[in-house]
Amino acid sequence: MMYWWDGHGGWWMWLLMIAFWGVIVGLIIWAVISLTRRTGGENTGSRALDIGRERYARGEISQEEFEKMKRTLQ
Repeated sequence: MMYWWDGHGGWWMWLLMIAFWGVIVGLIIWAVISLTRRTGGENTGSRALDIGRERYARGEISQEEFEKMKRTLQ
């Protein structure tokens, strides 16, 4: 097999390659998490209220429980 170096690179070349790809993979993971994460306090309460609405619509909680949850979150 032909390599782009003369074979005298040693173990540090492998470490450099692993570090390079580790940084690339880390950046991709960071980008995906950053783009999909919801931020801000208002979004958190809104999401909780959405979950409460869904539970109420499915009949998991009563109207009184939903109203109490709604007052607490707003």
